[in-house]
Amino acid sequence: MTRAHLPGIAAMAVVVITSNILVQYLVGQWLTWGAFTYPFAFLVTDLMNRLHGPKAARRVILAGFLVGLACSFVGSQIEGPFGPLVSLRVAIASASAFLVGQLLDVAVFNRLRRGSWWRAPFIASIAGSVLDTVIFFGLAFSATFAFIAPHVDVGWANELMPLLGRGPMVPLWQSLALADFGVKFAIALFALAPFRIVIGRYLNRV
Repeated sequence: MTRAHLPGIAAMAVVVITSNILVQYLVGQWLTWGAFTYPFAFLVTDLMNRLHGPKAARRVILAGFLVGLACSFVGSQIEGPFGPLVSLRVAIASASAFLVGQLLDVAVFNRLRRGSWWRAPFIASIAGSVLDTVIFFGLAFSATFAFIAPHVDVGWANELMPLLGRGPMVPLWQSLALADFGVKFAIALFALAPFRIVIGRYLNRV
């Protein structure tokens, strides 16, 4: 690890810690405030990948993963109105989704890094976001994976409701997942601007 990696590690830690705090606060019916901060983890990973290569990006991901584990442990020790703020099932889902989604981002970015400047960060972020969303919401709330932590009640997440309040009847967690991915997609677009600005300033300095 070099000093050049420290800003990325610090940024990733801030994103992960902030998201773990803000996920406790709802925004409307389908989202939490954490949904708006967590996708910036992909921006941090992509910047590190572009500036310092995939090895540096993976180190930043590992740092974020360890910080996430620490946050999950702390959350599991805090009692909320319905039990611990972070259940074992959510902790497993969160750690798995982060690690796999971020590593896919790195792999896709590397495949596209020689193309147009926006393709690698945008497509990599979308690919990582899809996998992250599927893994997290599936492991955390789907009845299929109830065996992970049978004592954790996720019956509320499997109640049938119209998709996003308007579509076909599906388990509630699928609406939550779709809304979450919608935010990730929007932020992947928005993040292209700061990505371009940071890369441009870095290139002007070297």
